[in-house]
This record gives sequence, structure tokens and C-alpha cells, in this order.
Amino acid sequence: MCGIVGILDPAGQASTLRERALEMARAVRHRGPDWSGVWVGDHAVLAHERLAIVGVESGEQPLASPDGTVLLAVNGEIYNHRELRAAHAADVPCRTGSDCEVLLPLYERFGKDLAAHLNGIFAFVLHDTKTGRTLIARDPIGVIPLYLGKDREGRLHVASEMKALLHHCVSIQDFPPGHVLEVGGLAGSGQGASAAPTPERYYQRAWQNAEWIADSKVTAQDLRDGLEAAVRRQLMSDVPYGLLLSGGLDSSVVAACAMRHARGRIEEDERREAWWPRVHSFAIGLEGSPDLAAARVAADALGTVHHGLTYTIEQGLDAVRDVIRHLETFDVTTIRAATPMFLMARRIKAMGVKMVLSGEGSDEIFGGYLYFHKAPDEPAFHQETVRKLAQLFQFDCLRANKSMAAWGVEARVPFLDLEFLDLAMSVATSDKMVRNGRMEKHVLREGFQDWLPGRIVWRQKEQFSDGVGYGWIDTLRSVAEERITDQDLAHAAERFPVNPPWTKEGFVYRTIFDELFDHPDAPKCVPEGKSIACSSPVALEWDRRFKENADPSGRAVLDVHEDSRGRGE
Repeated sequence: MCGIVGILDPAGQASTLRERALEMARAVRHRGPDWSGVWVGDHAVLAHERLAIVGVESGEQPLASPDGTVLLAVNGEIYNHRELRAAHAADVPCRTGSDCEVLLPLYERFGKDLAAHLNGIFAFVLHDTKTGRTLIARDPIGVIPLYLGKDREGRLHVASEMKALLHHCVSIQDFPPGHVLEVGGLAGSGQGASAAPTPERYYQRAWQNAEWIADSKVTAQDLRDGLEAAVRRQLMSDVPYGLLLSGGLDSSVVAACAMRHARGRIEEDERREAWWPRVHSFAIGLEGSPDLAAARVAADALGTVHHGLTYTIEQGLDAVRDVIRHLETFDVTTIRAATPMFLMARRIKAMGVKMVLSGEGSDEIFGGYLYFHKAPDEPAFHQETVRKLAQLFQFDCLRANKSMAAWGVEARVPFLDLEFLDLAMSVATSDKMVRNGRMEKHVLREGFQDWLPGRIVWRQKEQFSDGVGYGWIDTLRSVAEERITDQDLAHAAERFPVNPPWTKEGFVYRTIFDELFDHPDAPKCVPEGKSIACSSPVALEWDRRFKENADPSGRAVLDVHEDSRGRGE
């Protein structure tokens, strides 16, 4: 990951804002500890904090076009950059090894439509000094974070994390995934310095229509081939990489794909006995946790150099405040799962690994959360997958990105590769449904049953915050019960009028959040609402007991989770 910052000044006084941009950049330097860069023009300041993974020696940012008139600051990875270079970089040749530089020739050819040609995870600010135009865009799913703000003079500010905007902006908002914003130049004529930003959607797919029901016969073999191709694309790296391997289905199939690709590279490389390119995998949990045991089984089968890391409940509790500061959320689900991931990221970075592959996105695509067992019909099932994918940028993508970026590690998510996503969302909805004795994500399990041990392929879904050890969630609840009174919770809406917490655990997190992010718009950037096992609020209607047992833990789905069967009748 990297950190980007931009300040746009229509009045042409941007040169006076260099120190402000540097201060903002320092707030996101943890995302890119390898190098810092800044560019100052009449109408814009761009700053970049780099985590060097591709083109390590030549990819410093902000990047400039050959004539120096177009400047670019990017946080992301462009997985199809080689194809794009071959097709579009003849007139504006790329001069570095950075995969992100391909955005410059794409801008010359496609203007603001350039983002539609990218397969990757990204957030960028591109400034054209010839026209005074600036483009801001974010990847379709929102894997990479991006925020907008405006100061009292109406100048637009852009940053990878909200914390960079807090002390400079009177308004702050999430930049929506799959959108592009064009400001200044001809696009800004008549717009005025105080006009509200109006990002335009560039990413549209038929499957995003809630009324659309897939009926194509995508096979388990198709899914396996598609995911293997996605993993191969995302393994582009000039530095050591690793695998997050919890022992659940999603991380295990990503690891299986990665090892098939890496094994071929290792056999051709005389350095195969060195630290890299040997593939290291990482899991974390409390001593004796389900994930640690399952991850060891998967790692032994795949042949990774595995590290089963442990943490204590006390270490987790001590880290919660830092987790909230880095993740910029008070969402209960996210904080529960992010805390062990945050602790793991620090250990990963200490071992010299800068990029990891992770399994986020699969449960949203295939309906893998246990509450999907209760989906009443195909339309409801599909609509929920669409809702969950649209919300990923506020939940799992935010968690994976920011908990890793806190220590200068990049998390890549092959299930959300745009080519694979289109394939997977074309699987017949009837084949995704949990019925006729099939488990959740049956079609995905079927595709990898020959690549992994049966106890991994057919392991029941465990959410990460459960799999690290049930004692973790139970302790978080009990600590909150001791700190927050019933009266405190009853008056939560008075203290927190925007997105008030509805549990004592949520009250604790919200209190910390407000101490760290003292800005009226900060809580508006965080989702809130009742959930059952990570569901959207809409899915609470699927079972009469969901509202009574609403909790993000998978164990809350009575008679589905193995640890809850027989209870709640």
C-alpha cells in the first residue's frame, strides 16, 4: 500500500500549501514507509508515501508524463498494466517499471474514462497542468481507501485516510468506489470553489442490478481456472510476498493457486533455498484456536513455510485503541476481526514480507456467511450478495487494507479481481443457494476438492473473529459489560446522534472513535445497523430469531453453526 494526498486550489495559490500537504502526508506515512515525494504546481499539490513493490528502483511518485505536464499520485496495483502498455503506450511511453505509470498514456487516450480500462485496486489523483483539470478515481469495489474533504476556503482535499483531513477540512466524505471525479479546467467552469463534488459512476455491471438473477452454467472447473488466473495476475511483485492462511476455505484456495504458480518459479530459480522465493504463510489466533489448527493442515498439504502466530487476550485488548485509530471505524464486526489481523501484520513486516494475498470477498460473492442458509429464495439471495459487495469498502476491504497498511504491508484480494468477479457473479444463483444438503459455497468447494485436504475443503464457515478463538469475542463482550451501564446504552442516541451504538461493545468502540476523530462528519463515514453474522440489516427479516440474536459472530445463526445447534428453540 501507499498513501496519497492532494490539495486542489482553483485560485492558483497551491504553492503556499506545501507545508499543509506535507503534514497530511505524514499522517499516512505508515502506508508507505519506503519513500516520500511531493509535487507543487499553481493549482494543485500532490504528495505520495511509497510502499515499493513493483518497479522498486524506478517507480517514485508523483509520476510525470514525458513532457512534465501531467502529474499522478496513485495508491494501488494495476494487474493488467503490461497489456495496457502494449496497447496504448506508443505515443506516451512509460519510463519507469511502475505498473501505475500506465495511467498516463491512458489519460492521453481516454481522458476521464481511463479508469474503466483498469483491472486492479487503486485510488489516484491526476493533475493536468495544461488544462487545469484534475481526475480523482477509486477502484470498483473500494479495496483501496480514499476520502474527500473541503477546507473553509472551499479547496478540495484528497487523502488515503480520514485522519489526514481532520485538522484541515470542515467537511469529510468517503469517495465512492467505482466512481471518477473531474474538477477544474473546462469541467470546472461555472462550478465555483464551494461546489459540492459530484463523482460519476464509471463501473457498471449487469449483476449489480438487484433484479438480475444469474442462470449461466459456470462450472466448478471454470471457477478454479478463473481464480488461478486471478492469483497469477496478482502475484506480480519485485519483493518477498506471503499468504494469509487461516485454514478456512477462502484463504486456502487462494494459497493453493499461489503455490501452483510459485512452485514453477521456484523450480526455475537457483535461489530456491533462500528466504525468497520460498512462499511463507501466516495465521494468527489464541493458543489452541480453530484457525491455527486448520491452517497447519492446509500449510502442510500445500508446502508453504508456515508461521502459526499466537496472541493473548491482553495483547488484543491493549491494541484495540490503535486498531480503531488506524481503521477509522467503530463497526463491531470490523474491530473484532481487525485486531488479530493488525497484530499479525506487525509480525509479517518484521519477517521482511511486504505483500500478502488474502481471501476477502468470497463470502460476499458466493453467499458464504452462515445466515445465507436462511435465504428464502433466489432473488433475496442474489440481492444480498449485491448489497454485501457494495458495502465491502466499509467492512472487509477496509479491515484488510488498513490493518495491514498500519505496518506497511499490502493486502491483495484475488477473489475481487475484476475478471474473476464477473465470472463468479455469473454462476447460476440456484447453484449458490444452500439447499439439497449442500454446504455454503458448495460450487467453490467442489472446484478445489482435489487440491486441498477434505477437512479444509468441507470445513464449516468460521468468521475470522470466531476462528482466532471464541474467547476473544466473549472477552470483548464481558469487558464492555463491565464498562458500560444499561443506562449508558439506553441514552446512546443522545450522546451519539449520528449512527448510535446498539450494544455495549459498540458503545465502547464508539467512545474511543469519537475521542480520536473529533469531527462532525467522521461518524457519517462509518456504517451502522443491526446484523446477524455479518448480514446486511435487510437480511434480519429472513428468520424470526435473527433480530433477537443479532450479533456479528457466526455463532449467532442458531441451528446452522455447529457450536449453536440445539440452542435457541
